[in-house]
Amino acid sequence: MKESKQNTVTIPKEEYEKLLKLESNYKFLQQEMEKLKKLIFGAKSERFVSANNDSQLHLPFGESQTEADEKQDETPEIEEINYSRKKIKKEKKAPVRAALPSHLPRKEEIIEPLDKNDTDRKIGEDVTEILEYNPSEIYVRRIVRPKYARKNPETIVVADLPSQIIPRSNAGHSLIAQLIVSKFIDHLPIYRQLEIFKRQGIKLPQSTVNSWQLKALKALELLYDTLLKELKKETYLQADETPLPVLTKDKPGSTHKGYFWVYNSPLTGLVAFNYDKSRGQQAPKRHLLGFSGTLQCDGYVTYDTLAKSPEYEITLAACWAHARRKFQDALSNDKNSAGYAMSLIQELYRIERDIKETLDDDNKDVFFAKRKEIRQTESVPVLAKIKEFLDSELSKQLPKSLIGKAIAYTLNLWKKLNEYTIDGRIEIDNNLIENKIRPVALGRKNYMFAGSHEAAQLAAMAYSFFASCKQNDVNPYEWLKDIFDRILDCKGSELHQLLPNYWKKLKQ
Repeated sequence: MKESKQNTVTIPKEEYEKLLKLESNYKFLQQEMEKLKKLIFGAKSERFVSANNDSQLHLPFGESQTEADEKQDETPEIEEINYSRKKIKKEKKAPVRAALPSHLPRKEEIIEPLDKNDTDRKIGEDVTEILEYNPSEIYVRRIVRPKYARKNPETIVVADLPSQIIPRSNAGHSLIAQLIVSKFIDHLPIYRQLEIFKRQGIKLPQSTVNSWQLKALKALELLYDTLLKELKKETYLQADETPLPVLTKDKPGSTHKGYFWVYNSPLTGLVAFNYDKSRGQQAPKRHLLGFSGTLQCDGYVTYDTLAKSPEYEITLAACWAHARRKFQDALSNDKNSAGYAMSLIQELYRIERDIKETLDDDNKDVFFAKRKEIRQTESVPVLAKIKEFLDSELSKQLPKSLIGKAIAYTLNLWKKLNEYTIDGRIEIDNNLIENKIRPVALGRKNYMFAGSHEAAQLAAMAYSFFASCKQNDVNPYEWLKDIFDRILDCKGSELHQLLPNYWKKLKQ
């Protein structure tokens, strides 16, 4: 029998390396296309549900893909079972309408029967409550100050005019507060608000209203400085940054890309937005001068430079949400490895969820101590599994692949990602501060850009106050109107009492 000979082709080394490079570039472009498709068409939710949680968590690291596939292909014996059961009919309960809020004013309207007689005796009444709406009321506040002639000494006596946040202006504090809240919380640009006023027969020049807004925010600069000082007294902060287009004379016809640097104190509920023209390291160095403690952030290298500087006593903690997103992006690249990593990270979040559901957080010190204890006993073993998996997979994956990048990213930040298990005050991720940044993204879609660098900094002040109000469950309109009434007569040493976290306690 004649033996068949296999033809072998020898490829020159240069050609082979070229092929490898082309293959690597091809896979990279595939990944980029998947990211773009997900960005345009994909769901925004980060929720991950593994196909089989129990088997995922116990997947052996050394098992090859072929062996894993063979185990999945093993078909279990099928046993057919037939049975019948009675279906219990549940009585459908009539929907119960929620009562209307008791704090709303009631305007009573009595409707008598058309054929009512004088001899009819009232035995009761049917009451129906309907929620109605009146457009916002705009009125003129007329302040009358009588003048009196005094004989001894001869002088004229007249009451002082109440303090005005904008001197000699005819704009009241309630109107200015409404304008600012509508813009920065409800994302209504000034020109849209003026259109609403027009429908009520009130015409205001846009330039005048813009001037009101700028002057009112400038009057809060000292309070903003107080917020920054209070924030830097804390020993645990979260940090992030987000871009903001800004109009400048240097770039006619286009916008400058500035940045909001955001710092959040989960313990006090204070949030500070700082505007800077760039994303360079000088911005956080300036903002955080005087702060010492733990700073939780993503893997941006600028924060590493800050922590290494001898001027600062800062320990960095990383964010597990950022690491999880890397593996979520890698699901299309390597479903098994990325899915296994996601399942382990999901276990970390389950522990955090159980802590919040079972522990009483009225006493913060006790809560943080118990949270640290549970993390040490339950989270640390899961982290050990994640580390073992990452170390075993690092050499098997292409560095430029999505799964390779996810593994490298997590390993590079490993010490910082474990920091939250050492201190019970630290959150597992930076999601709290990312939630504070969302109004900026919504604002960009509506008013598109800031008119100048000065306007961008004033916007940062507004976002700081309103984010702090939200964190402390304070009505932003009521807070801002009250602050306009108080701030001009407030002593410098008492300014901190006007911040949302202190103001809430004063009002209780």
